[in-house]
Amino acid sequence: MDEDGFLEINDDHNHNYCEDRGSSYYSNSRSHLSRDTLCFPPVGGVVAEPAENVKTSFVTESSYFESESSSQSGQCDSSGASASSAGRLILNSPSKFLMNAMTAEDYRTTYWPKLERAIDHLLTQSPMDHISISYEQIYSHVYKCVCQQHSELLYNDLIQKIASHLQQVSSELKGSPPESFIEKFNLVLTQYTAALQCIVPVFIYMNKFYIETKLNRDLRDDLMKLFSHHVAEKHVETLIPLLNKADAVPFQVRPSTMASVVKGLYALRPDWAPLAPALFSRFIPQIQPPTLESQLPHYAALDRKLQIELSLNGFCRGDQSRKRTSEES
Repeated sequence: MDEDGFLEINDDHNHNYCEDRGSSYYSNSRSHLSRDTLCFPPVGGVVAEPAENVKTSFVTESSYFESESSSQSGQCDSSGASASSAGRLILNSPSKFLMNAMTAEDYRTTYWPKLERAIDHLLTQSPMDHISISYEQIYSHVYKCVCQQHSELLYNDLIQKIASHLQQVSSELKGSPPESFIEKFNLVLTQYTAALQCIVPVFIYMNKFYIETKLNRDLRDDLMKLFSHHVAEKHVETLIPLLNKADAVPFQVRPSTMASVVKGLYALRPDWAPLAPALFSRFIPQIQPPTLESQLPHYAALDRKLQIELSLNGFCRGDQSRKRTSEES
């Protein structure tokens, strides 16, 4: 915005400024004009007269604005005024915005290395640790890359970077002993989801103007699918039996860890629930089919069997003297 008026510049959704011939306008009000005499370039071969009271002014690429004046106080040099007026008014010239153009080499040598280092820190930090990272700088780099038409390159580099990291994580997880496999998987899953809470927001500009617009997808969904493909799918056949075994022995694995892993697996792939329906139903509500009326006697029999087993194992039911006698007894 100029100090002497307002300038409307047309741009696309990536903020790449483009010309719209005949549509850009420059409006100047009387209160913003200086008291000094203004000089304007010749229009139609006639030197324009100085203006103090300008009603409405328009400008395009082919013409400068004309003014109505209530007083005449002399003429100005047309050549000097033309240069100054053109520099001040025509701001939608492509040359002004191409001065800071980013080449593919600039992206590779300057911008992506900084983004890559930040992504490394976010992916490897512990959920309880804090690493000082300038999120404003990361967002600024992403914004510039998208505006300079490097969205596809940036997206591919991000996916390749995270996929490479997950492949390494999967290899390390494969060497974990069975007794600590569940804990290790939970740590990997928690660390990755915590990293996405930082990565997705700083890449939100790319997500909005490239992934959602051109790919019709969402960045977070794509990154979670990467974890499912490179880590979870490769270890689910090992993980499910270990979860069933740990569920049969109380407190062999902490309940919070069991809940985190089971809910994480269900969030990645809901179709994994039939692999262990009893296990998943303990932590995921309403995944079992609804109970039918014809099944009520069966559930009642299971409940009576459980009570008998508890009584035989020494669990006391307490004082039953004040309980109403059952009609069946």
